[in-house]
Amino acid sequence: MNNPSRTVVLAMSFLLLSGCNESESSNKELTDSDQKKITDLIKKTEANMVFVKGGTFQMGDFGPIDEGTNGLPYSADKDNKPLHTVSLDSYSISATQISYDDFDIYTLATGKQTINDSGIEKKYRAPNVPAGVTWDQANDYCSWLSANTDSTYKLPTEAQWEFAARSRGQLYIFGTDDGTYERGKNIPTREEIRRSTKSNSLTSPSIIKSIPPNPIGIYQMGLNGFEWTNDWYSETYYNTSPQLNPQGPDSGSKKVERGGGLGGGLTAKFTFNRRSYLPDASFIAPNGELETGAIREHTFRCMSTSE
Repeated sequence: MNNPSRTVVLAMSFLLLSGCNESESSNKELTDSDQKKITDLIKKTEANMVFVKGGTFQMGDFGPIDEGTNGLPYSADKDNKPLHTVSLDSYSISATQISYDDFDIYTLATGKQTINDSGIEKKYRAPNVPAGVTWDQANDYCSWLSANTDSTYKLPTEAQWEFAARSRGQLYIFGTDDGTYERGKNIPTREEIRRSTKSNSLTSPSIIKSIPPNPIGIYQMGLNGFEWTNDWYSETYYNTSPQLNPQGPDSGSKKVERGGGLGGGLTAKFTFNRRSYLPDASFIAPNGELETGAIREHTFRCMSTSE
């Protein structure tokens, strides 16, 4: 269990050092109000972690073992096949994606530049929607938490992500309260998104906690943008994945993302859907050109293990 007093001491110590350690740091002196925001963020983060008891599940497109599918898969994607057995140790994972409010406090603490505060991305920026980031930005945020708490924070492996999204491996197609997907019941309607985000587009991120959590208390997994995982991507990894605590390939050029893009179709939001992007969130377009999509779609949450 984390020691609150040690957390505060570590946080304050880090604040004094961050200006020297960060190449992007500013010379702005942090006020008492700034320091309180940072300390409160760390406390909030620790309180927001959901314990996920370890276990064994069938990872991937579970259509062939689900009732009523006649042994057929739910999707034609090759990436989420074959179905394979995975066993995981216990861990904790954030109940919510990291918001812009959270990330802005992190950039304040470290002296980094604020993100997505100009151009089209600014239109979709709001305090309580998921922060749109690159893989490196997400990874650095989790590492910063590790430096200021008694726990080790990382991006979840894709196995940890799927196990949690499926409420410890249940046959849940969507990461909702009951595994179904119904606008106005457990998915925000267009009007609800418009009212809360000032945008009339289904490509807008939704407010965090705007729908009920899944049965183990985690919100919007796969339903509010892509989510970065720690794993390098390989199309054939499921064929060679170890059963115990798989960590993904040792190397690669792209990172695995889970969930669907904002405004994506239903199959993109399946709990077992997996996609890949270069760490800077760019991708190879059908014409062979390297392109950068909407950064707002690339979100994250951290997992932790106690030391």
